[in-house]
Amino acid sequence: MRKQEAFALFKPQERNIILLHNHQLRGFGSRWHSEAMASPTVNFETVTRLLDDSISNLGFESHPLKIGWYNDVLPAPLRQPHHEDTLAVVVLSTPDMFEKAFLPFMEKGCCQGVSDPIDQCVKHTINSAISQSFPGKKVEVSYDYEMLPASRKPKFLAQTAAHVAGAAYYYQEADVTDHPWGDKKKFGVCIHPRFGGWFAIRALLVFEGVQVGCEVLQRSPPDCVPSREARIQLLEDFNLRWQDWKYRDIIPPVQRYSQRQMDYFSTRPAQRPALLQEWGFLQKEEGGSQLEPPASGSLIPHTGHG
Repeated sequence: MRKQEAFALFKPQERNIILLHNHQLRGFGSRWHSEAMASPTVNFETVTRLLDDSISNLGFESHPLKIGWYNDVLPAPLRQPHHEDTLAVVVLSTPDMFEKAFLPFMEKGCCQGVSDPIDQCVKHTINSAISQSFPGKKVEVSYDYEMLPASRKPKFLAQTAAHVAGAAYYYQEADVTDHPWGDKKKFGVCIHPRFGGWFAIRALLVFEGVQVGCEVLQRSPPDCVPSREARIQLLEDFNLRWQDWKYRDIIPPVQRYSQRQMDYFSTRPAQRPALLQEWGFLQKEEGGSQLEPPASGSLIPHTGHG
């Protein structure tokens, strides 16, 4: 399993800083021309449109944010080292990603080395989109599985980024009034307003040196699990029974993972190369498989799903 996006790394008073309760709905600023990418200020919608043109047909979503929105809810050790008005985008994968991006990626023989095939596909897709949509722009990309070498803390908190960008609501213990768990920690989970739990948070893109103006206002993620009872059910299903997929259906989703995708993520990481070989997407070479078993899987119980 990958790292926990666990606020348990911090003292209770520090975790309180992280809790997100700014639910005031606000909108984006006025639309600017695409040529504004060369200007110090740039419109959120322009970046989203350019990214969407590259990745939406492959099963990905992009949601822009200011770095300040992210840093404002986190303690210093987890903040991003950029100006508060720096433009960033959080990228999610939807249920379509597996068939529209991952399997074609495998079919073309693009998967190489020992790292996780899904991670390789996501990285290839995002790097291609950046080079095509933002040539000459310096874009720092952090992936959900990456850790800082010195501290071994995650490069970014995926669920926090999705929440402050308005992409998916991050439900935590603090969102349950008088919760029944006492001192037993329950990790939080993001729920997408359209896909429920059938999605994953993949990356944070930071457009270094590009700042957005004060006219750009934050929007809240839709609170699609409003009742106390449903929130208790969600957190218990996620923490205690995440393998049975039930927490993902806490709201009726517009789309779920395909059976083949569920089979893949239900398979232990060490067995996935054999499954890909069985499907015909990975050739078995003499002396062993073309791909070594990944060290960690793409089904994530305590971060941004799988």
